Amino acid sequence: MDRLQAMTTFVAVVETGGFASAARKLDLSPPVVTRAVAELESHLGLRLLTRTTRIVRVTEAGARYADDCRRILAEVDEAEQAAQGEHQAPKGTLTITAPVMFGQLYVTPLLARYLLQWPQVDADCLFLDRVVNLLEEGVDVAVRIGELPDSSLHAARVGRVRRVLVASPEYAKARGLPAHPRGLSDHALISAAGLTAQPEWHFGAGEHAFSQRVQPRMRSTSNEAAIAAAIAGLGIARVLSYQVAAQLQSGALVPVLAAHETADLPIHVVHHGGRRATQRVRGFIDLVVEGLRADPSLT
Repeated sequence: MDRLQAMTTFVAVVETGGFASAARKLDLSPPVVTRAVAELESHLGLRLLTRTTRIVRVTEAGARYADDCRRILAEVDEAEQAAQGEHQAPKGTLTITAPVMFGQLYVTPLLARYLLQWPQVDADCLFLDRVVNLLEEGVDVAVRIGELPDSSLHAARVGRVRRVLVASPEYAKARGLPAHPRGLSDHALISAAGLTAQPEWHFGAGEHAFSQRVQPRMRSTSNEAAIAAAIAGLGIARVLSYQVAAQLQSGALVPVLAAHETADLPIHVVHHGGRRATQRVRGFIDLVVEGLRADPSLT
């Protein structure tokens, strides 16, 4: 049994959730995949996967082993790249995750520069408004907004953003703007934080922090839709500062209740670090960290 090939096959089964899907990903036949995992389990003397007629689930021991396999395979890949001189010409697939709008507005232009510089590298972009597990979903680099939990991941702080309220100049002229969050009850509000019937908006920081229950006229799971509605004059929207930096600069939107903003939210570039980061990954990290730190809308 080729141990590295067996590890690669096992990781593919874990990540795709099945033998047939792993076979398609690796361009192998399902029996070859099944046999490789069975031989690996026999060699280790433990059950890595629980199989039924319909689903395949990884055991607790299998999940730990899958993490170790990913680390070993990444180190082997890096060793081969170094031996072949690929540190001078990176190639392979780079997997990146970021919040949807941040990925579109900030990560994509930097990624395009990187891909144009290194034509043998391609990229998978997971732009999602949820926290993606780097290990479980095979992600190389993540951009995270907010305080980070303690973890073994490496993080570089690259900027900060704020939660802001904005409205169009036309709305401000027609309805006026509140001087205090309590005055929001007299205004049309636009929520981009989900579909909760009566969400709470937080204001202030430290000992001056407080919450204000609001009843939005429009609720949306799309930040873009909330911003568009505010620009159209529907009401006051609550978003992150980076999402409306261009509109505030152009005058399409104006700030509301700026004196009552909450504490800044940090932005970090997160990665595995150490030997787990190939030259391909390290090169992109250097570029994205430098690019984001230089952006005036994130300072």
